[in-house]
Amino acid sequence: MLMYPQINPIALQLGPLAIHWYGLTYLAGFALFLFLGNLRLRHQPYASMPEGRAWTRKDVEDILFLGVAGVVLGGRLGYCFFYKPGYYATHPLEIFYIWQGGMSFHGGLLGVIGSMLWFAHSRRRPWLEVADFVAPCVPTGLAAGRVGNFINGELWGRFCDPSLPWGMVFPQSGSMLPRHPSQIYQFLLEGLLLFVLLWLYARKERRQGQVAAAFLVGYGSLRFIAEFFREPDSFLGLLPLGMSMGQWLCLPMIVAGLWLGWRSRRPRGGQGRTDALQP
Repeated sequence: MLMYPQINPIALQLGPLAIHWYGLTYLAGFALFLFLGNLRLRHQPYASMPEGRAWTRKDVEDILFLGVAGVVLGGRLGYCFFYKPGYYATHPLEIFYIWQGGMSFHGGLLGVIGSMLWFAHSRRRPWLEVADFVAPCVPTGLAAGRVGNFINGELWGRFCDPSLPWGMVFPQSGSMLPRHPSQIYQFLLEGLLLFVLLWLYARKERRQGQVAAAFLVGYGSLRFIAEFFREPDSFLGLLPLGMSMGQWLCLPMIVAGLWLGWRSRRPRGGQGRTDALQP
């Protein structure tokens, strides 16, 4: 049984200015996206697109900028409307109190989808072409965020058997009983494992939409599994069928991914794979 190390959430204090580890993990996630996005330019079909449709580093930078805005706006609104709709309906101004915390991955995902739609429209690119490009670059950012959750000592897991070697006591949870370090589980599953699987899958040219579909199914499934070890939100508890809010929100992701994967495999206009790769 391990004891949570009580890490100071402030990485650096410069007078009144405090730099938090959580903020640094977000920056790390954005930097990793920029690095991986530039590597992604070498993958097919992006590496061999004709002049006029070719992807550039400027595209990666613009997607990152729009994605950051989507993550922040969508993540905040998702938390307010998915997890505490009643409270924020009566305290609407507090929706803007981002410094108080409260972000939702699924809301952030919707925000990123909106930003990709805007990017695709402004560059006259098929939306699924953009989604396929972005998907393999996302999991490392999710992994960085889970490191931030662990440093903050938040989103701890459910109680576990005291004999579990990596069971961890989180005193801030109000209990000295060991829990699953679910932040680490999510770091390993929906972060590192999903990244490796998606990156390897996306290295070969796929039909348009298949990489995005793999992300939706992969993240939704791995997050669904991780939620069995994560303590449900205290103000919600377990919902119908004994599932957490995170699990309920993962189900539409999995269904959408399965549908998109099925749709992308259907020949279009009686033609084969080549036509399916066209915008």
